[in-house]
Amino acid sequence: MTTDNVNRDQHSVITGIQAGAVSFVDEGVEKVLDIFQEKAAANMVCLTTFTHGRGLAGRQMPGVKFPDHGSQESDEKTFYGGNYATPHPEYYSNTVIKVPHAPDLGKFDVLAAVAGSIKKRNMKLVCCLEDQWHTEVPGVSECLEVDLMGRKSNTLCLFNPNVREFWKALVTDTVRSYDIDGIMLFNERNGPLLNALGASHFQSIEPTRVTCFCDYHIAEARRHGIDAGRAKEGYMQLAKFVQASLKGQRPSDGYYVEFERLLLQYPEIVAWDRLFDMGKHQVLEDVSAAAKAGKKDIQVGFHIEHVNSFNPFFRATRNYEELAARADFLKIVVYNNCGGERYANFIRNIGSTMFRDVPLEELMGMNNHLLNYTGEAPLDQLATAGLSPDYVFREMQRAIAGVKGKSKVVAGIDVNIPTAEGSRKASPEDTYAAVIAAMKSGSQGVILSRKYSEMMLGNVDAAGRAMRDAAKAK
Repeated sequence: MTTDNVNRDQHSVITGIQAGAVSFVDEGVEKVLDIFQEKAAANMVCLTTFTHGRGLAGRQMPGVKFPDHGSQESDEKTFYGGNYATPHPEYYSNTVIKVPHAPDLGKFDVLAAVAGSIKKRNMKLVCCLEDQWHTEVPGVSECLEVDLMGRKSNTLCLFNPNVREFWKALVTDTVRSYDIDGIMLFNERNGPLLNALGASHFQSIEPTRVTCFCDYHIAEARRHGIDAGRAKEGYMQLAKFVQASLKGQRPSDGYYVEFERLLLQYPEIVAWDRLFDMGKHQVLEDVSAAAKAGKKDIQVGFHIEHVNSFNPFFRATRNYEELAARADFLKIVVYNNCGGERYANFIRNIGSTMFRDVPLEELMGMNNHLLNYTGEAPLDQLATAGLSPDYVFREMQRAIAGVKGKSKVVAGIDVNIPTAEGSRKASPEDTYAAVIAAMKSGSQGVILSRKYSEMMLGNVDAAGRAMRDAAKAK
């Protein structure tokens, strides 16, 4: 195969890399883009332009070893987040939410700084927008979800019209104000049922914190014939069940039977959970419509969170074909190195509530069968071993089959995502193997994740070598 053919093959698939604004300030625009092209073989920059979260923006996470590039000084005390481009007030007249320019980096407008250079290099520019907030942002306090006990949460109600109008405004502003090629929305939110059970990889379980019971959410429930009073009563009973389970207070018929009994007694529990999914999908539709209205050929993608990979309950609420109908591409999270730690946490969480009667190793074995996982490490070694490249291959094949040709599917690859002490740390060999597995699955590309400011250059280079080798093998 000639060099020209290899280059064409490289550009027929997506090779993206996620990055925050701080990297371009710390290292310089041209230097960073040189690294992306030369080491990562990237043809797409997935640039975080809106978030208040540290997962996609800022330098390395506090307390984690710095990578071998960029500033070696923590920004823990200065990181805030917001809009890393320049917000144009005329687009936000229909919402009370007024997000200012992110104060972290002074007046630096990352899109104004990098868009031209990216275009000159014949690379695509996708803006990443994440549903992460500071509650003191102007207007946000009026839009916060309300939990089971009537307390305001730190997340925004998806049925509050101000929230929907904000997302439409932000997308419209970004698309019309800058020369970009795509939008990717990050909305890593579980519904109330899974949150109540702690059925994710997050390590805290607090069932009375489930949302949302604000007036907007209740009004939407009424429109769908859902009794909010019964739903709230059901979640109160579910909270009591979870709290007792965490203390080892076994019901006379066992934990799982008692859980099923609650669902049968209060079908509103599931109905309320499905209502949340409706709200989430409506925001996805709003984002897509606003982007296409601003630029008809723009590509819209959705980040599909990791819990979708190892939680069969969450899988059941996320139909790939339905999501693909709303998007041009789906980024499927198949973070295999940190995935071992996360999967182990998930098993221990569900093993402390509804499946508390099941020995944890047996529970993981059953879950492996449900997920079509084979050959993964046992529970006590899972965090250290991580998940295998075969996990990447199988999950991507599942996604490709699931979309039924309605959208592109790309793999989100774990490149040095921080893990706890003693858990697996991604090596260049791990990164290479994961990328090769993704491309063998039929994936239409990869997006190196989560952010360049936590990636080791050896791993970035390994990903690029894998993409070049995959192109040569065709």
